[in-house]
Amino acid sequence: MRILIVEDEKPNADRIKRLVNEIRPHFEIVGVVECIGDTIEWLSMNRPPDVMLMDIRLSDGLSFEILEHRTITCPIIFTTAYDEYAVRAFKHNSIDYLLKPVEKEELAAAFHKLESNDLPTLDQPTLAGLINFLQPKNFRKRFLLPYRDGYRSVLVKDVVYFFSEWKVTHAKLADDTEVVIPFTMEELEQQLDPNAFFRANRQYIICVDAIGQVHNYFNGKLKVDLQNHPSVEVIISREKAPIFKNWLNY
Repeated sequence: MRILIVEDEKPNADRIKRLVNEIRPHFEIVGVVECIGDTIEWLSMNRPPDVMLMDIRLSDGLSFEILEHRTITCPIIFTTAYDEYAVRAFKHNSIDYLLKPVEKEELAAAFHKLESNDLPTLDQPTLAGLINFLQPKNFRKRFLLPYRDGYRSVLVKDVVYFFSEWKVTHAKLADDTEVVIPFTMEELEQQLDPNAFFRANRQYIICVDAIGQVHNYFNGKLKVDLQNHPSVEVIISREKAPIFKNWLNY
């Protein structure tokens, strides 16, 4: 199995090479390239690899641009530092990705999928959807809400957390008041800056500045304490726990 690594940070590239040699010593790393231009040049001058390990955000742009210039038929395993939109995009399109720093167990699982011919393919509609997901977006700054016989403006930066109760969405504000928000949690998730807000579970979207302590919980879950709101219990599932920790640490 011939592998091409596309990664612009040398420590990450070295880590991937080491893990590949540990997990599949019979695999051959045929090249390590750092940017879009070098990758396009490598692909034009060499026999196609059997698989590519490709970072999403390179120094000269999104690695998807490579696929717009070259037809790549081999499977691709994408890698990314925590990026909420990247995670949503890949989950939405069922494309395989690994969070950086790449862990040995996760890379081994990806190779197992590869050897089982179970890696999804990346067609043009899917590629277009991923690029659209990852383009810079303007995030919501405020809500204009009905108030008495008029309206009031509520700034997003004043929201501690959003929660859903009886299918109604509420926002808890820094002054400890609550307002009803005329959007579903799913709609809010698309409108809010993913660097500032995290969809903890079906009920809560929490602001990073409101997070106090994070505790290990049973069965691999996490429990999040919110500052000045001791009665609120936010549980992160085992599946979301590593994503949450990457988000909080990025």
